[in-house]
Amino acid sequence: MGALAAVSAMAWAHLLLGAGTGREMMDMSGGQVMAMQPTWDLPYAILILVMWVVMMAAMMLPTAAPTVLLVTVLAGDRLDNSNLVPIAAMLFASGYLLVWCGFSLAATLLQWELDKAGLLSETIAFANVVLASTVLVAAGVYQWTPLKHTCLRHCRSPTEFLVHHWRGGMLGAVRTGVRHGLFCLGCCWMLMALLFVGGLMNLAWVGAIALLVLFEKTLPGGDWMGRFTGLFLIGWGGLSLTQIFE
Repeated sequence: MGALAAVSAMAWAHLLLGAGTGREMMDMSGGQVMAMQPTWDLPYAILILVMWVVMMAAMMLPTAAPTVLLVTVLAGDRLDNSNLVPIAAMLFASGYLLVWCGFSLAATLLQWELDKAGLLSETIAFANVVLASTVLVAAGVYQWTPLKHTCLRHCRSPTEFLVHHWRGGMLGAVRTGVRHGLFCLGCCWMLMALLFVGGLMNLAWVGAIALLVLFEKTLPGGDWMGRFTGLFLIGWGGLSLTQIFE
């Protein structure tokens, strides 16, 4: 638990310090900062990739903590050497983060293309109101889909997930972590798309989405909270679209 907390704290600290993007930061109110637009090249793309990886670790590791801790119980029963239990837990967490590293790569490429198309503002948010509103509606609709709730059910039932999907050995721990990460990705990828609505430089917005994901996956009634959030997002996006075309 201490290791998970330390990694999450360092990730949030990295984001608070500007995520090493090399942008000139301007402090704004409400936890929001404005960043000067840089020129995209390979070194800068790598910096943005690191930013996404760190952001996903900060947002998603706390939500996976119950499952990682249960791994220590399950591995203790299934490993011959109890000294390997912490290693199995770390390998499971590494497999989980590996999935979000893949998502971070895709998000970096998407950000690159959006930036080149002139669709992002200085806070790395959609500059096009229609596009932002459409993503809000799409994210709200996804909250009600069977895929969302199938993945969320696996995330909300770590014991059931580990009993049915655990694979033996050290490599098995990584594979199980990857599998859990895929369910988590299926549950949360549209919520991550909302980062482009509020802005990647808006840490209050990043924190709000992280809390929403945490509540969905861990609190009693989190599945219904997700449905309610979906209705809210649909209403918000629909209202924004209505105002545009008035």
